[in-house]
Amino acid sequence: MSKKLAIIASKGTLDWAYPPFILASTAAALDYEVQVFFTFYGLTLLKKDLGGLRVSPLGNPAMPMPVPMPNLVQLAPGMESMATAMMKQKIKDKGVASIGELRDLCLEAGVKLIACQMTVDLFDFKQEDFIVGIEFGGAATFFEFAGDADISLFI
Repeated sequence: MSKKLAIIASKGTLDWAYPPFILASTAAALDYEVQVFFTFYGLTLLKKDLGGLRVSPLGNPAMPMPVPMPNLVQLAPGMESMATAMMKQKIKDKGVASIGELRDLCLEAGVKLIACQMTVDLFDFKQEDFIVGIEFGGAATFFEFAGDADISLFI
């Protein structure tokens, strides 16, 4: 019997999109059975269009900036766009896979990606807004798996 990894993905920014997909694809490559439950803002990571993923420097003191900046400056117009552009360039320069590529890798590896139906309804999303190959379900659906998981992560 293989080990099981259960992940709850609740954040939908570019920087927070990487951990669930990297951990899920790595675990699947190590023969873990993996399920990721996407809820609230994490649900955007399953949408067809990932172009709106952003990074906010505000409240993110560990984010490396070219020069130290006080928090007040991080509120200035254009700072989120600058932080997002910097992160995307760093990802490209380092040859890191895109979120879309990692998401596809998870699907190819048999990772079950579950969209929280309650959140879909709450935000008035439609099933056709999402990529093919995912499942829709509630927390109870996920807990059936997570209750027996060897590792459970909340991201």
